[in-house]
Amino acid sequence: MPLYTAEALVLRTYKLGEADRIVVFLTRDRGKKRGVAPNARKSRKRFGAALEPLTEVRVAYFEKERRELVGLNYAEPVRSPLSAPSPEALGYSHYFAELIDEWAADADVDERLYRLGTSALEALVTGTPVEALARYFECWLLRLQGVYPADLRLSSGAAMFLDGVRRIGPRDVDSLGATSRVLREIELIHRKLITMHLDREPRSVRVLNELRRS
Repeated sequence: MPLYTAEALVLRTYKLGEADRIVVFLTRDRGKKRGVAPNARKSRKRFGAALEPLTEVRVAYFEKERRELVGLNYAEPVRSPLSAPSPEALGYSHYFAELIDEWAADADVDERLYRLGTSALEALVTGTPVEALARYFECWLLRLQGVYPADLRLSSGAAMFLDGVRRIGPRDVDSLGATSRVLREIELIHRKLITMHLDREPRSVRVLNELRRS
């Protein structure tokens, strides 16, 4: 049973039995994997804060042929949304991780999707305004998946923002100077597109709405 090491993004976790967790993670070179993190619910010694959604990690795991779940040996955090200066960043990191999880196919290598996730994490950690960053992330995610319409009816401000997104990295998105009204216009468009392609609204949207109200 070979041991693999990889750079990865944690996408989500859920309970398994009384002590373990299932971890869904996206690797740079082998696509999305699901693995068992033994005893992760009872002890933080082995995995610590490495299992927070959108955490960039170095992982080692065992993979057995014809087994759906791999066995996580360790996960070492490289960069974590927990270090972001914005109090809203954690909610948005869960949102980004959920969308990547929904679109990433099991074991299908998609380095562009991986790079989008790591660059969004970097922008969160360096304090990029979360609303503009979210619109950037959604725009590129939809484009990478080939589901972004070419004939959207937009205000001039929204059109300028989306055109600018093509030319800059996520850390610079605030330089586009989009107003809150423009960002809200784009959010509603993106939300409709995402909901249509997932057949439901992302679960983490509720958390974002609560953050906005507070």
